[in-house]
This record gives sequence, C-alpha cells and structure tokens, in this order.
Amino acid sequence: MFIDSFIGYLEVERLYSPHTLRAYERDLLSFKDYVARLDESLSFYEADIDVVRSWVASMMDAGAAPSSVCRKLSSLRSFFAFIRSNFGVSENPVVGLKGPKCRKKLPSFIKEAEMDALIDGTSFGEDYAACRDKMILQLFYETGVRLSELVGLDVASVDMRADVIKVIGKRNRERIVPFAAGLKTALADYLEEREKFAMSPNGALFLSGKGVRINHSSVYRMVKERLASVTSVQKKSPHVLRHSFATAMLNNNAEISAVKELLGHKQLATTEIYTHLSFEDLKGFYEKAHPRAGKQ
Repeated sequence: MFIDSFIGYLEVERLYSPHTLRAYERDLLSFKDYVARLDESLSFYEADIDVVRSWVASMMDAGAAPSSVCRKLSSLRSFFAFIRSNFGVSENPVVGLKGPKCRKKLPSFIKEAEMDALIDGTSFGEDYAACRDKMILQLFYETGVRLSELVGLDVASVDMRADVIKVIGKRNRERIVPFAAGLKTALADYLEEREKFAMSPNGALFLSGKGVRINHSSVYRMVKERLASVTSVQKKSPHVLRHSFATAMLNNNAEISAVKELLGHKQLATTEIYTHLSFEDLKGFYEKAHPRAGKQ
C-alpha cells in the first residue's frame, strides 16, 4: 500500500516520467525483498538504520556500482520521508546515512567534426523516413532537447516566424528554444516532406512509417545506428547528443547561464558538469601537445 501511494504521489504531484517511476518502484521492491529475506516478521517500513546499512553492505558485496547504491538509498530516503509525513511512520532510517563515495562520470559527447560528417557528409536517402531521421539528428544536436521532448513535439510547436520551438520538458515545464538559419532551412524542407507523407498537416512533428507519432525506442535505435557510423564512443544515444550540444556551446564561448536555460536545467550546478568536460578536453590537448607535459 505504501509503495503504491508513494509512486502515485510521484506521478501526480511531482509529474515524474514513467521511466523514473519504474526506477523508484524497483529500488523500493528490492529493499522490501531484502527485509523479507532477513526477517519475515519485520515489515520493511519498520526497518531501522542497521537494516538499511546491512542492505547497503549486501549490495556492495554483490558488486553493485556505488552510483547504483546511492540511487537506491536516495529512493528509500524519499519514500520514508513521504510515509512519515503522510502515514505517521515515526522515523526515517535513512536520514544521516551516507552511501558509498561515487566518482562523478563525465558525460560522453560526439566531437564537432564527427557530427558535421554525420549531418553534412552522410547520404540519408530521399524518402520521408530518411528526411525525418536527418531532421531528428539535427534537432537533437542543434537544440539539446531530450528524447521525450523531441517525441512530444507537434507541428504547432515550431514557430517558423519567430525561429523558436516550444518544448515541454520535465514535470510539464515549458521552455522556448531558438534555432538558427541553417536549422530553419532544414525544418522548412522537412515540413514540406512531412506534408506530402502525412494525412494531416497538424499533429505530431515526427511520424512513424504508419503515420502516427514516432515512439521513443525507434528514435533511440536510429540515433544509435547513425552515431555508430561516425564515432567510436561507447555510449551512443539521444542523450549523448544533448551532451554534445552543451559541450559544443561551451567550447565555442557560450555563457553557462545561457546553456542552462537552453537545456532547461533548474539548477546551474547541473549544467556545470559540462565545464568540467570542456576542461578535461582542454587538459588532454595540453598533455599531448606540450613538450614537457609528460616529464616526471
């Protein structure tokens, strides 16, 4: 009952995505199952800090990544705060409990030359699907939108007069993303092809072969396949293109506050990871180029 109530709260009040809701539910069920194995007479929501510490230790012993353990602890902390506030459970056993130290990973990104080769040097074909796929790649790279945001775009979301796209982001927050002349030309060409293909000039901006809104998995698969043709980075996804957008902007002297607004980040700290990414890139160039960089 408590887990269902908590997930319902996250969905209705916090407007979390289905993917995030599933992650929370998995984390909580994992803890519930652990407590049941530990002591069948103990309800998982009555567990104390020692039980939680034991759970953390069991995950670490099983080889779980520190980042995964920290996420599960965060889920549990939020859950106990919710049931304490709403159901009178007396204490939150996760308060003050620190997870394992997590080394923050720098996000992967595609180099500017590789993206230029993909968008400008690749033959996509002449049919609607080819035109659509190229447009999707351009939109990801030149606006930094998320996968869910792109899939949710309608034709009406694009304002060709003002050169902006209205994006509905996380928790239904709306933001306006501008686009430049090159993308405007590409969008105009795409909309012309879409009009030939679609049954209606309105509705979803990107359509499947059946004429309905394209789904997340189709876009993800297409992006992964296309990126594989130009880059050797391990992770190839729409979110990597979002990272690539932010990195390209900062590497070309954009203000970090502007990048924050374009990405739809609520906190500047979320955007600052890209400054670390740019610095690591710069450091790499220095170590390769300076004649004394490798001396001990």
